[in-house]
Amino acid sequence: MKKISLLILICNAFIGTLMAQSKLAIPSIKSYTTADYNAGSGIWDIKQGKNGILYFANNDGLLTFDGSYWKTYPLPNKSAIKSLEIDPSGKIYVGGQDEIGYFFPDQSGILKFHSLKHLMPETARQFADIWNIVLYKNEVFFRTIECIFELKNNKITTYDAPGGWIALSRVGSVLFASDKDLGLLFFKDSKWQPYGPAPKPGQLQTSNLQITGIAAYNKDSLLLTTRKSGLFLMGSTMLKKMATSADGILNSSLINAATKIAENRFAICTASKGLIIIDAQGKLIEQFSNKHGLQNNNINSILLDNNQNLWLGLENGTDFINYNTSIKHIYPSRENHVKGNAVIISGKRLYIGSSNSLYSAAISDLQGDISTGTGLFTEVENTRGAVLSLAQVNNNLLAGHQDGVMNIVNNQAHLITNGPGAWMLKAFPPSGDVIAGTYTGFQLLKARNGGFVNDGKINGIYESLGNLARDNEDNLWATHPHRGIFKARLSADRKTVLHYKIYTNDDGLPSKLNNHVYFINNKIIAATEKGIYEYNVRQNKFIFSAFYKPVFGNNPVACLTEDRLGNLWFVSNQRVGVVDFSRSAEKGKFNPIYFPELTGQTVKGAEHIYPYNMENIFIGSNDGVFHLNYQRYVSSESKLNVLLTSVKAIGEKDSLIFGGYFLKNGQISSGQAADQVTSLSNQWNSFHFEYSSTLFAQKGNEEFSYKLIGFDNEWSRWSTKTEKDYTNLSYGKYTFSVKVRNNLGNASAPVNYTFIVEPAWYQTLWAILLYLAILVSIIYYFVNRQQKRFALHQKKHEEEQKRLSYLHGLEMDRNEKEIIALKNDNLEAELNYKNRELATITMHLVDRGKLLQAIKDELITLTQKLNIPDADYQFRRVYKLISDTENGDEDWDQFAIYFDQVYNNYLATMKVKFPNLSATDLKLCAYLRLNLSSKETAQLLNISLKGVEISRYRLRKKLNLSTEVNLYDFLIESTN
Repeated sequence: MKKISLLILICNAFIGTLMAQSKLAIPSIKSYTTADYNAGSGIWDIKQGKNGILYFANNDGLLTFDGSYWKTYPLPNKSAIKSLEIDPSGKIYVGGQDEIGYFFPDQSGILKFHSLKHLMPETARQFADIWNIVLYKNEVFFRTIECIFELKNNKITTYDAPGGWIALSRVGSVLFASDKDLGLLFFKDSKWQPYGPAPKPGQLQTSNLQITGIAAYNKDSLLLTTRKSGLFLMGSTMLKKMATSADGILNSSLINAATKIAENRFAICTASKGLIIIDAQGKLIEQFSNKHGLQNNNINSILLDNNQNLWLGLENGTDFINYNTSIKHIYPSRENHVKGNAVIISGKRLYIGSSNSLYSAAISDLQGDISTGTGLFTEVENTRGAVLSLAQVNNNLLAGHQDGVMNIVNNQAHLITNGPGAWMLKAFPPSGDVIAGTYTGFQLLKARNGGFVNDGKINGIYESLGNLARDNEDNLWATHPHRGIFKARLSADRKTVLHYKIYTNDDGLPSKLNNHVYFINNKIIAATEKGIYEYNVRQNKFIFSAFYKPVFGNNPVACLTEDRLGNLWFVSNQRVGVVDFSRSAEKGKFNPIYFPELTGQTVKGAEHIYPYNMENIFIGSNDGVFHLNYQRYVSSESKLNVLLTSVKAIGEKDSLIFGGYFLKNGQISSGQAADQVTSLSNQWNSFHFEYSSTLFAQKGNEEFSYKLIGFDNEWSRWSTKTEKDYTNLSYGKYTFSVKVRNNLGNASAPVNYTFIVEPAWYQTLWAILLYLAILVSIIYYFVNRQQKRFALHQKKHEEEQKRLSYLHGLEMDRNEKEIIALKNDNLEAELNYKNRELATITMHLVDRGKLLQAIKDELITLTQKLNIPDADYQFRRVYKLISDTENGDEDWDQFAIYFDQVYNNYLATMKVKFPNLSATDLKLCAYLRLNLSSKETAQLLNISLKGVEISRYRLRKKLNLSTEVNLYDFLIESTN
């Protein structure tokens, strides 16, 4: 019997190990060591708050992790924390040796410890470690080995254990505990009562099991974990051993904890075998241990986080298993992690060509996500060495190997070409012939009898050509890593290269180095160190691709692969991405989707992507192969969240003004309440902000953008940076806002933190009013002073103006007098001149009149003396000439001009005043005004003296002058 039991135990252990190794792909594991969180090594318990922050029970106190920053909060007595729990309000209950209480943020959002020890009975205030904390209804239960404490209504009640409390857990609405002697108990009516059927002789009892964990199995049953006896199922009327395919592991290792992680899946933490995951039927699903990437195999606790990923509390450190992931790791050889050079699915088997050999594993289902299935990789016989490429041609699986080309049949390799090594294989339909790019040129494989035979080397090129493409004209394109791109034209039998051309930087390429050639969308495409180039047939050269420029720009591209839907998978700058043409961007452009989880993971110089379908994308890496479920990746609906974790005011000594928690109505909230707005004095005008996101599985995908409202006008550029400093802010109200986005372009709602920088005393309202008052007083003083000075100056100015005006008046009078004198002199001179001219004219007229009269008299006398008959008739023309001369108007006109100038328009004035005056009358007036004698007047008028008297008489009548009025005086006065 003992031998049989031993055999069963060995078989279980073997089967368990085999099953654990048969998982085809495993999720990535991220390890955090003591160097990362800078605290004690052991992680005893893990919980997650509603805001996504993780809390760890640690030897140095409470640890928190927000995705970017770790913080430690020690207990007052510096004791270790072995368990914790979070209530709906956000209180974090913890316990240490001789200490019990909770952490809760203060008004500044900084976690503070609040002790509850004073609520305990005096006799119970000394106790050892608290191993479990459980919320039950409105109560909190704390378990030590010796006692359970119940916190209710601000009072703590104690419950001692007869044999020692070894477990405490709530399942549904029932609170369970396990006593070493009494077994499984449940809490009812403030008492611990036995659970399960009444004990009967010979029946299995819970008191014999040393139960370490209680979890819900189904509606009516519990899953019990024991220290050394494995798993048990218990209902209200039964208790039985649960047989699992992992019993070989569970029976040989202590079980520390267990939790339900899915509807049909349980995770079991062991002390030496790592993490065991089974389904409800007991089938071992997978195992995680140090062989799979864990730091160590002693797992104290486990948490299924908000995104269905696993956190493990280890004996030394903590590990994050990206369990709910679209990207997993495939190790074809778990003992020897090798490079993944090529991948292909053929005949319901997955083949991975590595740097060591070719490996394959059977696939049971090709319809869904292959990585979720099981499979055991085996090495394909006769493939030891580097496998460089894989190709499916005419139902044949061919491998490019360092020893040549191989045909894989029934998981065995058959060498077709005995060297040289083959880089890549390219089929030439319809014949089905295959050309291999080898270390020394091209090799021809002829299709024959459903297989291939070596038809020898293709003459004409002797270069190492690793990358092949075929265009529509059956031209063969190939690349050399240092010499450029080759275009070869083959003979009809494909045994000879008729001619070839090497395209270099002289033919449009940016360089001879590191080019890769592909035939995509009926075009020859070159992936270069500076973007994508297209072959232009007409110009017989490569040109920069305008179509791919918006996607790649001038960035280096090392690999291009087109999937069945026409999407383009690539590696650029060691970043894996895809141009998904079904996800159109603005204005017809297409934005690539990058996978930051794979950045730097590809094999540099030998990048490989195999897009089997949207659920199964394989990427070669330096350590095996990555599997990507692209369909699940892009449809992931993980809600993005961003946390503002810390705000510090920077001065001579930094001050933490916000610890990362918003409060509202006494509970932790997602937004800032009005009473949490902080006001700081002006000396604190520089600030340091830290922010993060709790999407722990997407840390490489996150980018943040921030804005300080009141200072910044625009949002910052997206960046992976998780902190920001602002210095020398002026006083005012500010709101720091930050948001996060992932690589799919989804962005979170921003989180805001408002604070106030108070003005300095000299910037306050009262100071400003004082400044205004002082300014007004100064202005008034200077205005008043200026007005007085202005009045004084004005008075002086007026006096000076009066003086100057007086002097100016004197000067003006003097000048005016001088001017008047000069004018008078000028006028007098001019008048004298005109008087002289008038006198001259007058005398001329008088003299002429005398002369003419004398001539006339002499003629009369002469005619009388000579007794000339009819003398009057003979001299009539002479007499007439003399008369016309005497009566000429030209002399009078000249006389009148001078007369008016001298006597101020005398004649014109007389004509206006006395319009009935004739020309003769005006002449008489002028001559009278000159005070000429009657004789002179008679001569000028060419009349007799009697005629002058008659003319004077007539003039007086026309002027209506009485006899007593002197005509001369009247003529003078009438024009003045």
